[in-house]
Amino acid sequence: MNLLGLVPTEVSTSAAIAICAIAFVSGTARGFSGFGAALIFMPLASSMAAPRLVAALLLIIDFVAAAPLLPNAWRHADRKATAVIVFGALIGVPIGTYLLSRLDPVTTRWIISAFVLALLMLLMSGWRYRGRDHVALSIGIGGLSGFCSGLAQTGGPPIVAYWLGRPIASTIARANIFLFFGASDFVSALSYSVNGLITADAIKFAFMVGPVYAVGVAFGASLFGKASEKVFRSICYLLIAAAFVIGLPVLDGVLRGR
Repeated sequence: MNLLGLVPTEVSTSAAIAICAIAFVSGTARGFSGFGAALIFMPLASSMAAPRLVAALLLIIDFVAAAPLLPNAWRHADRKATAVIVFGALIGVPIGTYLLSRLDPVTTRWIISAFVLALLMLLMSGWRYRGRDHVALSIGIGGLSGFCSGLAQTGGPPIVAYWLGRPIASTIARANIFLFFGASDFVSALSYSVNGLITADAIKFAFMVGPVYAVGVAFGASLFGKASEKVFRSICYLLIAAAFVIGLPVLDGVLRGR
């Protein structure tokens, strides 16, 4: 049964329900800690539906969920410094998008799994860049994040590791991060549209998955200040690690019967 006509024909009802469950967990992680949504969502959801559909779906629902945060980010961000990094994303996003639109789905999933593992290691290390600012470095970080976003919507960790290590107020760093993500998502939306990835199927599916993701974000945000951030971050790391393992293509025959 196609639920209200919102589920793409190539996605089974059980897979659609599972993707909604994954979206809730991913949204909860994003709402509480500000990270982890794509690292949980992409490897799991792309094992149930085509990676290009899943990436477009996540781009749509995350952009809509984050849009209300942009006006405040614009007021507090260092817009000049953010613009330099966004310039890098203008280079990286189209390259990642091109590969997403051209590569075989299984190959894409292997690359996503490699990204998730590398970015999880970066997050767990607690590493922050504390060197001097260089225009070339900022463009490079933006390019790397943009490439990760274009291919798998996983561009967060490089930017977070860079901005949170800068000797600036945390409010400015947070605003810079949100403003960058807003600009990067806009660039990704344009790039995905040009490459035919923003499809009617992705948009309709977003009407089903998006509200579940939004509830997860709100639930996660409600936990902030009530639960131990250290414990919750550890749980997020475990969820990302589990998503990495479960989403490995090599386990399809064992976990998904194919």
